[in-house]
Order: sequence, then structure tokens, then C-alpha cells
Amino acid sequence: MKQANVRAVGVIGLGYVGLPLALRFAETGIRVLGFDVDESKIRAIGEGRSYIKHIGDAAVQHGCSLGFSATADFSRASEVDALIICVPTPLNAHREPDMRFVIGTTEALVPHLRAGQLISLESTTYPGTTEEELRPRIESRGFKVGEDIFLVFSPEREDPGNPHFRTQTIPKVIGGSTPACLAAGVALYSRVIDKVVPVSSTRAAEMTKLLENIHRAVNIGLVNEMKIIADRMGIDIYEVIRAAATKPFGFVPYYPGPGLGGHCIPIDPFYLSWKAREYGVNTRFIELAGQVNSDMPQWVVQKVNDALNERERAVKGSRILVLGIAYKKNVDDMRESPAVVLMELLEARGAIVAYADPWVPVFPTMREHHFDLASVDLTPESVASFDVVLVATNHDVFDYPMIQANAKLIVDTRGVYLERASNVVRA
Repeated sequence: MKQANVRAVGVIGLGYVGLPLALRFAETGIRVLGFDVDESKIRAIGEGRSYIKHIGDAAVQHGCSLGFSATADFSRASEVDALIICVPTPLNAHREPDMRFVIGTTEALVPHLRAGQLISLESTTYPGTTEEELRPRIESRGFKVGEDIFLVFSPEREDPGNPHFRTQTIPKVIGGSTPACLAAGVALYSRVIDKVVPVSSTRAAEMTKLLENIHRAVNIGLVNEMKIIADRMGIDIYEVIRAAATKPFGFVPYYPGPGLGGHCIPIDPFYLSWKAREYGVNTRFIELAGQVNSDMPQWVVQKVNDALNERERAVKGSRILVLGIAYKKNVDDMRESPAVVLMELLEARGAIVAYADPWVPVFPTMREHHFDLASVDLTPESVASFDVVLVATNHDVFDYPMIQANAKLIVDTRGVYLERASNVVRA
């Protein structure tokens, strides 16, 4: 596949990864056809509306003006020269890989493939997925991978809401099923990404993504454990991190929080752990970090309980305002948000739970969680009406001085309030 041959690209899954990628391809003059099973996304794109707050309507409208469109009709896959799969890879109830979206998407595309197309999987997954799940299904049509169809794995590296990086400027790792596949993948992505990083195989590319995210998960687990130790010793963990970060070599600062959120870091370590068992390897270190991070919401709730007890109140019957429920600051992404776990744990203890998050005006429909709530407007009066303000996500938009001036009690999981105060408790 030569660069000149790519006139149209299909992006399957128009979420936090697929939508910005589709818009980037459109910017380069390539016609983009987006595929999604969510009809509301299809309608929004047709009307020039964004459903992802940090992207904005103008970006979608500009993309549409350049030929970007969307459909739920997978039979149109034959219209494009390359198909890029950006669908979720969650865990099932047993914390094992749930591959139904990847496999279902592949099986929906296979009847409509034609010779000469490139297939790229971007969904984070365990090493071997591309060769073990996609390749046999593609070859079941009689295609020979590397000659008729070109197959690559190129992990997504989106960081929603990060103003310092965008799709074009984040280096892109690519592994191909064959050398010809790799060459085709490099040719495609080089048109839209400033730096492309080829690796020896799809398995190496799959492992690269897992290493990136496990690196973060393990280091966050370490600093979360250090936070508990520091708390017991009466030491300010944020002061310690700031001091350690002055070392110009050998130290990278990571910060504690109420737990891990987002689609990648809480999930990806379990993908590798599951696959490693096939090779007789027990990933004790990775799983321990995962357990520490998973236990953080319970630790935070206990800190809320202790703080209320010191003020001769119980969690039961207390009005608790969760400040920020997106999984990270300055985005509307709710995937795996630890704030939602905090809300459920507090409600289970009898608390009256509310939330304030201008990025999430109404609590969204989620697969595993439900609250019939809307975001509380933050005023001196509304803040003062709660027994506890629990800082779960530190959006920049919040007026933290106003909140501190009016809150009876603040439990801060994000290190927002650096100075000690009588109404602030670290968690």
C-alpha cells in the first residue's frame, strides 16, 4: 500500500480515541468515514455537534466540511482504503479481558473487506490479540495477510484534555503482521502523525502499550501506599513529593489520589496478568499495585468517617458533596472514575450524596453505575449546606478559596489545599 493509494479511511469507534483521530485524518485531506453503533453519535456528527466537551463543535464542523461523515452501516467498510479499530477493551466480572467489542467489530467488518485494504487495531489489549483474533478471521475470507490485506497494531496514546499534546504530535508506535504490513502502516500513519515508531511485530506493539500504562499504575500504587504511611506518621506526602522532585535525575514525581480512573490504567495491567498465566508467569508485582490502587476508595471513605467522628457526626445521614466526578481534571470522561465508587460506598453507609462537576452536568448512563443526580451549582450557600465536601477530581474551574471559606469540612484526595487548615483533612 503506497501513501498515494489512501484516499479514504474508516474509523470504527468514535469515542475519546476515534473521534480525534478521524478529525486529524480529515485535516490532511483524506475522506473519513466514521463507524459507530451509537446512533446518537452518528446524529451529532451529522449535525456538526461534538459529544466530547474538550473537542468542541467547531472541530467537528470543520471535519465535516472536509468530508468527515459517520454511519452505523458496516457494509460501507468496502468504500475505504484503511480501517482503524478504536473500540473498548474492558474487563469482565472476573477481571479478565472482555474482547467482545474487538471480536464483534472484526466479524462485522470481515464480510465487507476487499483486497488492498489496511486494517489497524488501536484498542489496548494483550500481546497476541492481532495475530490470534484478527488475523484468522480476516484469512477466513481467503485473503492472505501481507499480500491481499495489510494488518497492523498501533496503540492509541490519547490523553484527553491535555493541552500540550494532540493526535498529530504524539509519536505513534506501529507493529505489522509482516514487513509489508508494517510498511503499509507506516505509510498511512506518517500522513497524519509527526513521528512514527516502527517495532518488530504486532506483539511488541501490544506489549509497548501495556508497559506504558503498567509503568504508571505501579508508580501510582507506590505513591498511594506511601501516602498511607505518611498519613500515619503525620507527614505531608505532597511536601515530600515536591522535595523529591527537585532531584534532577533518577526520580519522576507521581501523585496520589482516590483511586485509578480512565479506560487504560485501571484495566490494562489485568490484560497482561491474564495473558502471562498462559506462559506460567505470576505477575505478583503488577497485581499488588493494582490491589493498592483498587483499595484507595475504601481508604478515602474511612478518612471521611474518621473526620466526621472527630466532629461528633456519623457518615449516616451526613450530606456529602463529591467535588468532581470525571476520572481526571478538565475532561468529561467518566470511564472507571473512582469518584463514582466513592459515591456508592458513601451511599451504602447511609450518606446523602450529591456532586458538583460542570464537566458532567447530569450523571450519565453507565454500564455498572447509576445515580439520578445533576451537578450542584457551587455557591457559598450551597457549599455551606453540606457536612463534607469531598475533593475527588481537581478541575481547574472550581473556586477553591470560596469552597474552603464556606465548607464545614473538606476531605481532599488531590492535594488541592497545600496549607494546613482546621476544616481540611487530607485523604
